[in-house]
Amino acid sequence: MLECADGTLYTGIARDLARRLRQHNGEIAGGPKYTSGRRPVVELWSAPATDRSAAQMREAAIKNLSRADKLKLVANG
Repeated sequence: MLECADGTLYTGIARDLARRLRQHNGEIAGGPKYTSGRRPVVELWSAPATDRSAAQMREAAIKNLSRADKLKLVANG
């Protein structure tokens, strides 16, 4: 989960988190439109997944949380 410069939260999945964060910040090509206008972004929370399917299911569940619940997730590590 990323926090954008405007305070919004962005949730996604990545195989290489460091590379993906560089993309989100515009250092290398490939970042999404959402974060391109909200830079810089910083990593707030991440968790490993056993496979891509599990990562996508976790991403979907997190995206359905309220902002307050997402921040609780971050606070609880």
